Amino acid sequence: MQKIRAYVEEQFADLPETEQVATLKEEIKDSMEEKAADFMLDGKAEEDAINKAIVDFGNLAEIKKEFQLQQEPRQKSDKPKKQKEDMSTLNLGFSICGSVLIIALLVFVNMYYTPHEIWFVFPTFAILWWPVSMAFVWMKARRRKVMHR
Repeated sequence: MQKIRAYVEEQFADLPETEQVATLKEEIKDSMEEKAADFMLDGKAEEDAINKAIVDFGNLAEIKKEFQLQQEPRQKSDKPKKQKEDMSTLNLGFSICGSVLIIALLVFVNMYYTPHEIWFVFPTFAILWWPVSMAFVWMKARRRKVMHR
C-alpha cells in the first residue's frame, strides 16, 4: 500500500499542505487501499490490485481542479481589497512624482523660452489636483483599513 500513498502524495505535491488538503489525501488513500484490498480478496496479486485501484479511482487531476476551484473564491475575496489599498498608496506616490516632474518641466520651459513672463503657475494649479485627489483616495482607504482592525 506504500505505492498508493506515494502516488497520492506525488499527485498533490503542488498544493499547499493545509488541513483540508491533508484530509482529502487521507480520504483518497483510504478509498484506494480499500479498493486494492477488495481486488486482492478477489484473487489478484498485490501489485495488480494496487495498479487496478489507482486506475479505477480515476484521474486525480480533476479532483484537484475541483478542490482548487472551491478554495479560490475564499482566497480571491481577500485579495482585491488588499490590492486596492496597496494601489492607493502606489497611486499617491506616482501622482506626487509625476506632478513634480511635470511642474519642473514647465518651470524649465518657462524660464528658458519666456523668462520675463511667469506663466507656469497657472498649469501648476491644475496639475496639483492630481496628487490632491490621490491623497483623498489614499486617506479613504487608510481609514477603511483602520476601521476593519
